[in-house]
Amino acid sequence: MSLAGKVVLVAGASSGMGRATAIAAAAGGAKVALFARREQELAALAKQLDATFVAGDATDATQAGRAVLEAVDACGRVDVLVNCVGTNVKQRALTDLSSDGWRNLISVNLDAAYVLTQAALPTFRQQQNGLLIHVSSVAAKRPDRSGVGYQASKAGVAALAFGTMEEERGNGVRVTVIYPGLTDTALVEQRPVPPTKEELAKALQPEDIAELCVATMSLPERAHVSEIVVHPSQL
Repeated sequence: MSLAGKVVLVAGASSGMGRATAIAAAAGGAKVALFARREQELAALAKQLDATFVAGDATDATQAGRAVLEAVDACGRVDVLVNCVGTNVKQRALTDLSSDGWRNLISVNLDAAYVLTQAALPTFRQQQNGLLIHVSSVAAKRPDRSGVGYQASKAGVAALAFGTMEEERGNGVRVTVIYPGLTDTALVEQRPVPPTKEELAKALQPEDIAELCVATMSLPERAHVSEIVVHPSQL
């Protein structure tokens, strides 16, 4: 699947699914731009991939806008923005979830998706072409023990994506939501009881989600993938 000639901006690129997606996109021939808060990790990955990067907070409109503009300055355009920004809290059940915990989940998981969308749209409209990929969670599809704040915020990302597609399809904008099941990333360590080694051995890997992102990016502009749900096959 060739991405030659495409420019891919990955938000949340310093670790996990975002890092894996940046690596996979570069391996597919894309020019890659990286955006996340952890500058040291971004700089190392940027050097590895010969990529441009911006260290910043995806919930901040100014910083997210700068990431898009610097990607355009460095690469000439942005064809794809992949949103891999996300978090959870350990105290997540309704009996334990604090107001601060709730606000943090909504800010990082949902507000960032909105801010990144607004940052990318002017460039996509001008190009009359662009793809937004939001990585959500199967928790947005069905109740589980990931916590009401996490579930609500990830379901909100999907609603934002579908609404954006309806409003912006006339401007050449496509939006895809990917819903991964249990994936072996640092986020699972935030569970009240982390998965066992045996469970993680059967979990999805960040590279699995990256491959789905690359496959979606590789499709012609006439094709729109609205959503992809992916589960570990043995859990």
